[in-house]
Amino acid sequence: MNGEILAVVTPSPVRRWMGVLMQSLIGMISIYVAFASPPEPKWQFALIVIGGAAFWSARKMQRATGQSLELTETELRSSEGETIAKVSEVEAIDRGFLAFKPSNGFLITLKSPGQRRWQPGLWWCLGRRIGIGGVVPGHQSRVMADLLAAMIADRK
Repeated sequence: MNGEILAVVTPSPVRRWMGVLMQSLIGMISIYVAFASPPEPKWQFALIVIGGAAFWSARKMQRATGQSLELTETELRSSEGETIAKVSEVEAIDRGFLAFKPSNGFLITLKSPGQRRWQPGLWWCLGRRIGIGGVVPGHQSRVMADLLAAMIADRK
């Protein structure tokens, strides 16, 4: 039963493309302003860097949201096989209104710090915290969070 998938979170296509388009629009506007009405050279350079970073982030989001997240009895992983967190390492789940979590998502607290990673629009890991959500449907992430919380409660 270790390989059985208990819950899946798949990014919403409309939210996915809206996120990519909005970040691309920020990049286009920044670069347009930098060249259409050039400010001082240092600000022009800053606008070009911001525009480039926005395009880079849009491309990274497009790639990241092409995958989904899967919860099994032993791990939370991406559809490409990358392990995000082992269930045995999960200490708590936070879905509260004031939690520092992604949109439509939840926050996982681990027992020990994980490696810093970021998949824009899908999940991020910073220290002992993992944020799941972004361009994902709320009902899918709610089911995954409930299952994960039940698994933690059973373990205790």
